[in-house]
Amino acid sequence: MSATVQCVSPVDGRVYVERPLDGGNAVDAALEAAVAAQRRWKAVPLEERQRLLSRAVDAFVARGPEIAAELTWMMGRPVSQTPGEVRGFEERARYMIEAAPRGLAPLEPEPKDGFIRYVAHEPLGVVAVVAPWNYPYLTAVNAVIPALAAGNAVLLKHSHQTPLCAERFAEAFREAGLPEGVFRHLHLSHADTAALVADDRIAGVCFTGSVDGGHAVQQALAGGFAAAGLELGGKDPAYVRADADLAHAVAGLVDGAMFNSGQSCCGIERIYVHEALFDDFVASALETARGYVLGDPTSLETTLGPMVRTAAADFVRGQVDEAVRQGAAALIDPSRFPADAPGTPYLAPQILVNVDHSMRIMTEETFGPAVGIMKVRSDEQAVRLMNDSRYGLTAAIWTADPDAARRLGGQVETGTVFMNRCDYLDPALAWSGVKDSGRGCTLSTLGYQYLTRPKSFHLRLATT
Repeated sequence: MSATVQCVSPVDGRVYVERPLDGGNAVDAALEAAVAAQRRWKAVPLEERQRLLSRAVDAFVARGPEIAAELTWMMGRPVSQTPGEVRGFEERARYMIEAAPRGLAPLEPEPKDGFIRYVAHEPLGVVAVVAPWNYPYLTAVNAVIPALAAGNAVLLKHSHQTPLCAERFAEAFREAGLPEGVFRHLHLSHADTAALVADDRIAGVCFTGSVDGGHAVQQALAGGFAAAGLELGGKDPAYVRADADLAHAVAGLVDGAMFNSGQSCCGIERIYVHEALFDDFVASALETARGYVLGDPTSLETTLGPMVRTAAADFVRGQVDEAVRQGAAALIDPSRFPADAPGTPYLAPQILVNVDHSMRIMTEETFGPAVGIMKVRSDEQAVRLMNDSRYGLTAAIWTADPDAARRLGGQVETGTVFMNRCDYLDPALAWSGVKDSGRGCTLSTLGYQYLTRPKSFHLRLATT
């Protein structure tokens, strides 16, 4: 019997999707086809590539309700929220398609008599995209659409938890008329994924996942020179200054910590609140979090679904219990949420105080609906604590003073600085991280630089 990939739904524990794994012969055939197709695809005028990709987005969005519903079953996000992933996919895809002429425009130095000089953006070749389950379309689209727009071929390996996502990409591209071989999805084992990214025919890798996964990709690439973009998660902080709008900060940060059951690389995982607002902030945040409805994500009334698997929920429980043993106070009694039960992926939201940086809940990625809140006395203390992390993906500053946000944001070691919002990707801005949050860049016109290589043209005109 051939090996398969199974998606066990966190909703009810049944096998929701099962697919055969693609073996070595299928991988080799896909690579050969992609190499050949890419040579033709890069010669297609950019305007035509844009047209085909726009048609693919149209096809994807037309299936939006079905795509959103199956996403709930695959990874547990409530049906009231999964349509937002389709809207986010469309926003990012259409922006990157529209931005392609700007991102791929030749760079021209100052004029020089007798010469034509410019730097063109040459596609890398075949790009492997390895995508996770937590935001399966929003993470994949960041690389898939601009890679294709730039003239690359793409091989997509999606998480075993969300195999249908890869198939939905393929359906949309097939319906749009994308040439055969330019895009292909593969259901792969970990070993075959490592072999894929290590193959000499792969010119670029876009990986989103854990730090350990990023190290595995780096090891697989060690024998060659393929470019790698790595987005590896975070322990994203927020700072609420004394001049912040309290109600706005509470609403934004509780949602930023709890949305998708906290399973977001750029979700809020630690909050620092100025002492002038601390007590009121905690009280209001507690009231807000207690208002969540934990339960069946296929019900429109549910606002907090299960985590992706029981092991993930148990990991969060372990972090919370450890922090409490170290002196933290967990403010929410899980018994308020009848669906919360050990041995299941259903986990109540949790807010902790009396926390500090000796506790993993404030230093190591939690990836669940639990957040620690610390009191601070000054901007300087807040910045020091925000930077006391091996991660650096996003940081959110809540203040009425944009100049303060610019000043403090310049001091925080992070890829993105937010003011009065969090947990959002603007496709017009570069998405990047520092430290263990990864390297490289997706989105914005700058994202195209990581999916192409510079090729200089130095043309000397014939003298008369």
